[in-house]
Amino acid sequence: MQVASLWRSAGRTDAGKVRVRNEDAFLDAPQQGLWVVADGMGGHRHGDIASQLIVDSLAELPSEIDFDQRLQGIRHCLHWLNRRLVQELTVIAGRHDSIMGSTVVALLVEGKRAACIWAGDSRCYLWRGRRLYQLSRDHSLQQQLIDEQQTSLEDARAHPEAHALTRAIGAAEQLTLDVLELDAHPGDAFLLCSDGLYHGLTHHALGAALSLPTPHVALKTLFDDALRGVARDNLTGVVIRQ
Repeated sequence: MQVASLWRSAGRTDAGKVRVRNEDAFLDAPQQGLWVVADGMGGHRHGDIASQLIVDSLAELPSEIDFDQRLQGIRHCLHWLNRRLVQELTVIAGRHDSIMGSTVVALLVEGKRAACIWAGDSRCYLWRGRRLYQLSRDHSLQQQLIDEQQTSLEDARAHPEAHALTRAIGAAEQLTLDVLELDAHPGDAFLLCSDGLYHGLTHHALGAALSLPTPHVALKTLFDDALRGVARDNLTGVVIRQ
């Protein structure tokens, strides 16, 4: 698509320093105006299969249709994948109590229109006018405690199940996706990332990296910073900018 060629991007994933298997996956498709990060649910069997299935399925969606049709197609695809993961793949795994799931965050851009679609705690950030905005809102127990019980961030983080997900693809029969539509501005930079990347970085570090001139340089800076830390989880990021 001609419009998508206005955007440059770079994606990278790393197992980190502790985990043997990388259960993250990403899609970097500027020619389609579509980018995705999926984080297979840690501790569950076949999380890597779930995340790759999400990325591969979204990559195959038609791009020669209008923006609204594409956005609806992404939503339908994710709902279909949720049913498949819940009903079919858990049976293949051999145990009905096993979970095969993944977070997902996707960015669709066409011309001046952009949309972020997500379920789980993988995030979408926007760097605009020298300010960093978190566009997505985590579907996690920590965020739920803050929103519903006015728990402080410090107390919510201290909860033993703080990082438990309240939504994900394959986690429950009913899936609710969040969608945020916005106008894309010249000079915008977006970051899609798994929690393994942003947990190791400060808000300032994220913004400083996204202010850099190219997606590849920004991404290298993010990973260099994160891998200097403990990097207990898999790390995945996609940087998109004009």
